[in-house]
Amino acid sequence: MRGLLIAFEGLDQSGKQTQAETLAARLSSAGRTVRQLSFPDYDTPIGSEIGRALQGEREYGPDVMQLLYVANRYERKNEVIRARIAGEVIICDRYLASSVAYGEAHGLDAKWLLEIQKHLPQPDITFLLDIAPEVSARRKTQDRDKFERDMALLGRVRDSYMHLIIDSWVRLDADRDRTEVAADVWAAVKKHL
Repeated sequence: MRGLLIAFEGLDQSGKQTQAETLAARLSSAGRTVRQLSFPDYDTPIGSEIGRALQGEREYGPDVMQLLYVANRYERKNEVIRARIAGEVIICDRYLASSVAYGEAHGLDAKWLLEIQKHLPQPDITFLLDIAPEVSARRKTQDRDKFERDMALLGRVRDSYMHLIIDSWVRLDADRDRTEVAADVWAAVKKHL
């Protein structure tokens, strides 16, 4: 069986984790070997540093933050390559496009952000779970990190995601019932199995 790399992108609270878990369960039930990754991966040395920065314990500029996010994905690069070669389906809750969208929203160059990630495995399918920043805020009212609280930033992130859409992307309205979104995700993934 052919390995697949699937990324779920979108604003916080857009349903990325829910849809990744739902898809993983469905693929496992269909007999596929599935590996789920979530970025940032706070269990790695670089990921733990990202966590400290997001909680305000460290103060890094936008360029350093994006370099940390990208390096965090490079920490898992070989694992992703091996799993894909072995025919596994790798499902990522955030992946390459997050650095571009959030970095560009902070004034960084999108081309540079794409360039520094070109040696990472590229997704076969990227799902953009699209919601408005107001929906993100409504879905999570407490314990929001500094990026989640910045509504203007989230608006710029959403705009950047919209400019990133290419043919391998599937944009879904995620301000709907999660089962409707999951049905659309499954319909798109089946075409690649």
